[in-house]
Amino acid sequence: MAQATLAVIIGNRDFFPDQLVTEARNDIQKLFQEMDLEAVMLDQTQGKNGSVETWAHAKEAADLFRRNRDLIDGILVVLPNFGDEKGIADTIRLSGLNVPILVQAYPDDLDQFNVERRRDAFCGKISVCNNLRQYGYSFSLTSLHTVHPLSESFRKDLKKFVSVCHTVNGLRKARLGAIGARPGNFNTVRFSEKLLEAEGISVVTIDLSDVLGMASRIADDDARVTDKLAAIKGYANSEGVPSASLVRMAKLGVVIEDWMARYDLTASAIQCWNSVQQNYGINVCTLMSMMSNQLMPSACEVDVTGVVSMYALQLASQTPSALVDWNNNYADDPNKCVLFHCGNWAKSFLPDIKIATAEILATTLGTENTYGAVAGRVPSGPLTFARVSTDDVNGMIRTYVGEGMFTDDRLDTFGARAVVEIPNFQALMQHICLNGYEHHAAMSASHVADAVAEAFGRYLNWEVYHHSCA
Repeated sequence: MAQATLAVIIGNRDFFPDQLVTEARNDIQKLFQEMDLEAVMLDQTQGKNGSVETWAHAKEAADLFRRNRDLIDGILVVLPNFGDEKGIADTIRLSGLNVPILVQAYPDDLDQFNVERRRDAFCGKISVCNNLRQYGYSFSLTSLHTVHPLSESFRKDLKKFVSVCHTVNGLRKARLGAIGARPGNFNTVRFSEKLLEAEGISVVTIDLSDVLGMASRIADDDARVTDKLAAIKGYANSEGVPSASLVRMAKLGVVIEDWMARYDLTASAIQCWNSVQQNYGINVCTLMSMMSNQLMPSACEVDVTGVVSMYALQLASQTPSALVDWNNNYADDPNKCVLFHCGNWAKSFLPDIKIATAEILATTLGTENTYGAVAGRVPSGPLTFARVSTDDVNGMIRTYVGEGMFTDDRLDTFGARAVVEIPNFQALMQHICLNGYEHHAAMSASHVADAVAEAFGRYLNWEVYHHSCA
């Protein structure tokens, strides 16, 4: 399956050589094949050699895009020459597409400033962007004002743009499950369903007692339980975990997955303490870890905007994400800290994963009731962190995002854990505290902050603090 499908609009101006359009089509086809992308664009018998120049061409291209609208993730505007800015803007308007847009312009060659090869796309790009603004469209730009599609610079631009498309489109139609009520004292994870719904993010709720009741009524020898039990044992080292606890996990997993499938939910946030331990006798963390590892992110403590943050990072990176506590200082290093949860992080973060007890919760809930937490250490590598928060008082969504590195610094403790290094970290903590953000953040083992920030700010119109390394 292709990474993404992009509608491609090749702009043209009637007094520039048609050969430039043909060359651009060939370049885009070669690039898309290399990057495993699909293109929806006019063929060479349509428009003018496959380009858009006139109102008639715009209608033809728009009709093609409308027929493929369910496949299209974004729009790529290609300018082999100055292009017709009105034709491009008209095409997008007539198509009815509401997806991210990337504008590319070819560079001129100093040795080819003759009539036969001159492009003037440098200037044409400014006019295209002007018209897109007039028509009310948000759009993305390449790192360099003019850039050849087959250059390494543009490949990076396009890779980032695809991440932006995945993030924007995924969030605009997300369906999240909230299982149970937040822990009583956790005002931290309050959120506004209405603000999320206004952005296309739906929240479906279910009472935890319903879930526990359905799980309790499933027979131990039910085939679904047997299959789920095998999946749990195959997922992580379960040595030392009582068989009764594993069976309870399997039953709960069956109920949660059935409920999510029934409502087409893409992610979940679960009341992970205290009721599930007191009334059912396990921690739900292993099941949450398994779902996150299968790209169905699951957040602790009914932190719904936390799972929105996880889902955004997952969409951008196409890899699992996790919810973390900004938990501890790391000795006296101002740019390092310890990330922790008791924990439910996806297996992809924890090569030494094992099913354990939640040692902190066990002090009040009993060790025998907390089997199901997962433990392990994240190895060194790239880190992106992010947080989405609903500012109910001001009727807006606010976010932050940034990058750092996981490190292999010494850390002798339990649970799911990591040491991270983030440049200018104290400024980030100042921003989080002064602006009332939650103690939770989402993390990804990738560097996708630029794409996430662009998706949040440019296309979703959320307030973004993009943490600076300076």
